Amino acid sequence: MAVEGLPGWLKPVNRLVKVLHKLGLRPGTIHLLSVPGRSSGQLRTTPVSPLTVDGRRYVLSPAPQSDWVRNASAAGWGVLTQGRRKQKVRLEPLPDVRDREKVLRAFPIEVPHGVQFFLKLGAVTGPTPDEFAAAAPRSVVFEVIPV
Repeated sequence: MAVEGLPGWLKPVNRLVKVLHKLGLRPGTIHLLSVPGRSSGQLRTTPVSPLTVDGRRYVLSPAPQSDWVRNASAAGWGVLTQGRRKQKVRLEPLPDVRDREKVLRAFPIEVPHGVQFFLKLGAVTGPTPDEFAAAAPRSVVFEVIPV
């Protein structure tokens, strides 16, 4: 599977989604997650699509090398924003691949608009729950815990 370097289109798309969000236009289930930068400590914001599995909330990425994932891993917390609602959260990575499989298996059902993102990154070759579960060893999943 792909997802080595992140594609050039990702930053402009993320900027557009953040602008739309600030204008009150929130596509799908997209929230904004702000986490402190590893060097600067300044909050860095990225669009995410939280999902709930068995009553617990998660955010995930098929790109463990992305800045937001590395920042979230280092800080262990962030601010999740949807519209005017902001919530400070703890971000707990799921180390067990079976736990990540369970969350990823739910992703194409709970967040169908996010499937194209995984496909474009080459993280999965199809939209099925099994395809997403197979991406678990190469993906990062954080449990989102309100503080």
